[in-house]
Amino acid sequence: MATFSEAPPGDAAAGEKIFRTKCAYCHAVDKAAGHKHGPNLNGLFGRQSGTAHGFSYPSGDKIVPVIWEENTLYDYLLTPKKYTPAKMGFNGLKQPQDRADLIAYLKNATA
Repeated sequence: MATFSEAPPGDAAAGEKIFRTKCAYCHAVDKAAGHKHGPNLNGLFGRQSGTAHGFSYPSGDKIVPVIWEENTLYDYLLTPKKYTPAKMGFNGLKQPQDRADLIAYLKNATA
């Protein structure tokens, strides 16, 4: 499997479109937005999975403990079920360019 270091350069504008169509229903990125069905992603990079302040994770979910950064997100976005058993409508992004674009957007939008 390819890693983030082998990914094409990301386009944040394209990533924003992907976020709006694939992620925004369950996640927000603005610090003041609060949580939706999923945790707010503000401050995502460098944070451990399952630790978004104020978000109530379902009990019994065995979330794989990782620190979110480009490599872990690149893998997560390909196969999210590998990281959490939570029932999500998101089954991943198969195209490397889509994953790189979304990560480029998230790096800016969640800082």
